[in-house]
Amino acid sequence: MNLKSFIKKFSLVALSTSLLFGSSLAVTEKTEAAQQKGKIVIAGSSALLPLTQQAAKEFKKANPKVAVSVSGTASIVGPQSVSKGSATIGACDWDATKPVPGFNAFKGLNAYPIAIIPFATIVHKDNPVKNLTTKQLQDIFAGKIKNWKEVGGKDEPIIVINRVHGSGTRVNYQLGALKGAPFMTQGENYKEVLSNGNMIEAVRTTPNAIGYTDLAYIKGDIKAVAYNGVEPTVQNVINGKYPVWGYGYLLTKGPATGANKAFIDFVQSKKFQEGSLKKLKFIPITAMKKK
Repeated sequence: MNLKSFIKKFSLVALSTSLLFGSSLAVTEKTEAAQQKGKIVIAGSSALLPLTQQAAKEFKKANPKVAVSVSGTASIVGPQSVSKGSATIGACDWDATKPVPGFNAFKGLNAYPIAIIPFATIVHKDNPVKNLTTKQLQDIFAGKIKNWKEVGGKDEPIIVINRVHGSGTRVNYQLGALKGAPFMTQGENYKEVLSNGNMIEAVRTTPNAIGYTDLAYIKGDIKAVAYNGVEPTVQNVINGKYPVWGYGYLLTKGPATGANKAFIDFVQSKKFQEGSLKKLKFIPITAMKKK
């Protein structure tokens, strides 16, 4: 065999070995990625519940050896549950490591932003009112405006549906839509509910009701009302025209590790942020500058 033939044969062998090694490495990396083990317990925000449920479904498919349970009631349950150790990840509509109106900071927790949440005022789909101003909303939720005819609607009493204290949706709505103005706390036509699911059911079954939720929940017999003439849409949040929104966070006790870190990394990944997260009407954390 001459030198030229030998070099050609050697090159082919080397190329085949390289391809085989690269293929084996890819399979090994994929296998290792799927071998994440452990148990993840997520509790807290009901505004983030559609997102955390979908993320858990996709994460479990890629990591079958990880057990993931998800629940959603109110944001305050997130940091409380993680602090007590009854949950490994807390979902919250504010950064619970910092104080917000009505709540002190939770010590020893780490917060990871995962989404921007647009919130909206909601009424029954048959309600003719399409727009409400900041002042009108302040007066409605304070109990000063009591009839829909005062804001261009029918001559019917307004039934105010509010979230209980501890709700992240309530915190964000009060700050964004009401500009910090107080809520009424009692009255014949006033009701408080525990979760966004309860809010939707209350407004759906009460034609004269008004409430609020995030965009992920608005469908069926519920419609969103414009705010100062601006529709509550993802695009209007991004372009700065619609101000009623907030960041959603996942919280862990200390820095996230193991399966919890893998889950948070997955939720923050470009694949999930640009895929399922957008489909659920949340906004990727890279879409806007941090406020």
